[in-house]
Formats: sequence, C-alpha cells, structure tokens
Amino acid sequence: MIRNFLLSICSLLLFVGSTIAQQRTCGANEVLARQLLEDPDMQQRMKDIERHTEDFIQSGGAHDRVQVTIPVVVHVVYYNSTQNISDAQILSQIDVLNADFRRLNADAANTPSVWQSIAADCEINFCMAAQDPSGNATTGIERRQTTVNGFSTNDNVKFYSSGGLNAWDRNKYLNLWVCNLSGGLLGYAQFPGGGASTDGVVCDYAYFGTVGVATPPFHLGRTATHEVGHWLNCYHIWGDDGTSCNGSDGVSDTPNQADENYGCPSFPTISCSNGPNGDMFMNYMDYTDDACMNVFTNGQKSRMQSLFNAGGARAALLTSNGCDQPGGGGSCGTPGSLSATNITQTSATLGWGAVSGATSYNLQYKLSVAGSWTTVSVGGTSYNLSGLTAGSTYNYQVQAVCGGTTGSYSSASSFTTQSGGGGSCSDAYEPNNSRNAAKVIPTDVAFQAQIATASDNDWYRFSNTSSKRRIKIDMTTLPDDYDVRLYRNNSYLAISQNAGTLDEQIIYNTNTVSSSYYAYVYGYNGANSNTQCYTLKVSLSSTNWRLDGSTEGEVEEVDVPLVFENAGFGMYPNPATGEVTVEIPVEADSDVTLTVMDPSGKAAIQLHSAINKGNNRLNFDVSDLPNGVYFVQLRNGSLAHTRKLVVNK
Repeated sequence: MIRNFLLSICSLLLFVGSTIAQQRTCGANEVLARQLLEDPDMQQRMKDIERHTEDFIQSGGAHDRVQVTIPVVVHVVYYNSTQNISDAQILSQIDVLNADFRRLNADAANTPSVWQSIAADCEINFCMAAQDPSGNATTGIERRQTTVNGFSTNDNVKFYSSGGLNAWDRNKYLNLWVCNLSGGLLGYAQFPGGGASTDGVVCDYAYFGTVGVATPPFHLGRTATHEVGHWLNCYHIWGDDGTSCNGSDGVSDTPNQADENYGCPSFPTISCSNGPNGDMFMNYMDYTDDACMNVFTNGQKSRMQSLFNAGGARAALLTSNGCDQPGGGGSCGTPGSLSATNITQTSATLGWGAVSGATSYNLQYKLSVAGSWTTVSVGGTSYNLSGLTAGSTYNYQVQAVCGGTTGSYSSASSFTTQSGGGGSCSDAYEPNNSRNAAKVIPTDVAFQAQIATASDNDWYRFSNTSSKRRIKIDMTTLPDDYDVRLYRNNSYLAISQNAGTLDEQIIYNTNTVSSSYYAYVYGYNGANSNTQCYTLKVSLSSTNWRLDGSTEGEVEEVDVPLVFENAGFGMYPNPATGEVTVEIPVEADSDVTLTVMDPSGKAAIQLHSAINKGNNRLNFDVSDLPNGVYFVQLRNGSLAHTRKLVVNK
C-alpha cells in the first residue's frame, strides 16, 4: 500500500555532510522536503499525481503502453577543464540510460532468478536533443564556465544568474545538469510536481557516464539511472523510513527492507523479515555501487509509464520534436514508438512511428548475443520477421531514409520469441509471465497456449460487460498438472486446482463489471510441457452459470472477493506458533479442501476432508513454516472463503 509520505517528508531531517563519495549519496529527498516547504501547492500536485498513478495501474493501463523516447539536453557547468567533461563521456551516459531503462544492460543476468520474472523493460528511450527550444540545430550539449567551484542542492546550477545554466522547456526535454557537487553528493533529482524552472536531474561530473573522469565505484552511469528514476516518480526502495520497516516506495513488487544498502552485498541480504530472498539491493533505487545495480521492476515501470498516460505529469514529452532535426536542409528524423507484436516461436511483427519526409526505413535486427546486424529496407512502418530462433531474444533498431539523406538509428529495442518444442500451440500472447505483462484476450474464444518451462506461467487480461457479467473459465487438454486462478485487479477471487490432467473450471457469477479481470495459468510444482498445449476459454453470460457449466435454472451468486473478516469459518489461534484449529459450520455433508498459501500463492499446506452437517473442526500444524503472513483458503465446491493467518514463533 502506498503510504502518505507527502506529509511526513517535510519532517525528515535530511542532510548531505562530509560523506566521501565511496558511499552513494542522493539529495532528491532533501530537495523534495525543501520544495514542499517553499511551495504550499506542491503537496496537492503530488497527491494528484499519486492518484493518477493508482488509477492508471488499477485500470490496467500499464499493459497498453507504447515506447517513449525522451529528448535530453545536457548542461555542463564547469569551473576548470577537468570538470568540462567530454562529449564521449556524455554520450556514454545516454547509452547507459537506454540500456538500463530498456533492460538491455549487459549485467541483467546478474538479477537473482527469483526476481527475473518481474524485471522490467520500462520501454523508455533517450536521445540527445537535435533541435533546441527555438528550433535551431543542436548537439543536445551546452557548456558554461562558471566562477562557482561547487554547487549544492539549492538549485543554483539551474539558473544562469547564479552561475549555472537555465532549464530548457521541460515539456520537450529532460534537463541533465553536470557540475561539481560539494560534500560528496553524487546527484539529485526533482520529482514530478515540482516547478518548471528547476525540473530535471543534477549529477556530479565524476559520476556521470562510463569513460573520461568517471570515478569508481560509481563509474558505470548508474547515478544518472537512479536520479532519472526519481524524475520518473520512483522512490528509494526502502521507503526512506530508516530501519523501522514501516515505509514504502509505493511499489508492490519490491520487498520491504530496512534502510539503504551500500557497496555490493551478498545475496540474500535479509531485513524486515523479508526472507528467504531478502532485500532487492540490486535495484537501481537502492544505494549500492554501480556494478551491483541491474534492475527496475514491473511495479516501478508502471509508476513511470503512468506519467505518460493522458493527463500524466510528463505526457507532453510524447509530442516533443526535440529528437528531430530542424526542418529543411535535407535532414531526417529518428523513428520512435518501436513495438513488437504477433510474436511466435519463429516470427514477429515489428513496427515504429512514421518520420516526416521519410521515403523508406532501414531496419536492423540481430540475436542479442550476436555481434553484427542484419539490415533490410522497408517501405512502410512495419515489417514481419520470419525464420527466427525459438526462445531467443532479438534486438532491433530503425533508421529513416529521407530521399538522399538518412537520419540516426533509434535506440535499440528487444523482444523474445516463444519457447520451442514441436507443438502446434498458437501461443500468440507471450511474453506474459507477470500481471504487468498480461495480454488482453477475447472472450468466448478458445485458444491454445503453452507452459514451456518450469518457470513459465501465463497471465491473461479480459473484460466483462454490463450485459454479460457472469464469468466462466475452462481449461482443457492439459498435458500436465496445470491450475488456473481468477483475479480482479490485485484481488484474488477463485482458483481451480484439480490434480493431474483433469480439466480445470472456474465459475464466478458476479455483478461487478471490470476491464481488469485476470486469468493466471501455471504448472503445479513446476509442471510444464514444451511439446503439448493447453486450451483456455473465457466465457461470459447474461445469466448465472450453474456448477455444471450451463446457464439453465436458478443459481446462487458466488461473488466472493478476498476479504479477511466474516470469512465463513473460524480459525484460532491467530497469530499461531504450532497447531491451528479451523471451525467449519455447514448445512449438509460436504467435501472441503483447506489450503494454506504464502503471499505468492504457493500452497504450503493442503488438506482434503469429508465433513458432516453441523459444526466441524480441522487441525493443521504451522510449526515448520517460516514466520510471516499466510492465507488460509477453505473451498467447498465452487465456493471459496479466505482468511489471513500470521505465523509468529
């Protein structure tokens, strides 16, 4: 849950002292606290941005984003020649931003396997500005020698009158200032909601880019990645609450942790009872060394992308022409909005935005591990690649051709073909291994898909309508023990988990209309097949489904959201240390299944029992479970009730 940090941030006493630069220091929260005090309206603007972010995520908008390309201007403010960093050092930093925000970084494989499924391609690219606010050609770099040898978080570097350089229009550019920051400060950023004249990111010249005077252990460009993350509305991963374990970064898929991490810790590093995986210290929004950082999560990506949705705080950047060469002179712009669709085991359709004046485009693609590109000339703004290798990641980039001139290649993008295996699955919805990557599917249409590996799982999103609200999910032709769950937004609603290859079915007679229902398909205990398909069909009805799958006769409503009170059964003690008793009142003899699940939904304990009319008791032992929060689900036919259980030994 997102905590109300906007009120508490003003009371934080944040400072940058004489800390040497061997420990990462970021002044973003210090700047935020100051701005909130100086600008009484900023707190409300930030609340509005948070509300917009939550609405964007809840509505499922995070699934429908296209790529964003942000023009960048770098303002170099230097006191001496050492601080006047080279163009090469600046360009190396832009390369790092493009790699890190597109999950093309060479060290992406260093993300622990437990978090690979939520590691995000944020679909945000960066280009050096090709034209300035007046429409004149520019390299995207401007320089000024100053009499100030050491700036601080007071934003003086952002104004010519105080020795710095003025910001360019924030609705068209990301402003990056590079200067000498005093007190060992590596950088700071302004969060969305701040003033236009100070909007952007400031980095120390010695911790910018990867060449020149870039200084270890902050010599791999991750200072700018961290600060641009703030500029895109991501907060420190520990929630800036010290070691209290009560803070939040507003992201559901980053573990709670106690304070920042420095250096490069060993995995796992556990705090705030977040075992067995511990802190996500390799996240770009922690304080570890550059060589230890390598990941943004899907949750962080959603926060970033909400800024570019209609009404978002940075949506104006979508229409910026800052990356385009000025008109005339035979110049040619750079394609943006790259996309990869219709991905199969051997093919994919690549698309991009049109460039004014372009007569054709050069498309380059290659396996991500290959050293050379294959180039094809394309007359339009899409191209179907075929003959690809299954289960492989490809990179691609596009260049516009305008008569006799060519523009610059776009930032590289990537896609991964479906896993191989000899089956005939259509499986046109991969990759869809997380809720944030769920693919929209039509209802009342059966299709085949595949759980190809032990770590593969499939998320699908669908909508019901006011005229057809009742939902039925059928999963058939199972090659192994597969299960399916139903969610609405983040709320768990129902599960079907028959043993073996028995068909699975969920019936959910509801009155709630939503565009964010999810079917989650996975193999029990890693079950998979890369040669056989399963069949999935989501059906809607205007009348209630019966338990036999028909719509005839009267049926009781079974709209049972995940709640933790009045859950239909008693349970004690809670918190528990050993044996737990569940009391179950029923009106007829029944067969019930009791499942104890961890927060990821994995079954830790499961009991099947025949119970009699009246009051019944079931006992189970949690003494072997780690401390933490669990969910106890009692299922009787299609009816499911769930309660929260705390294990605290």
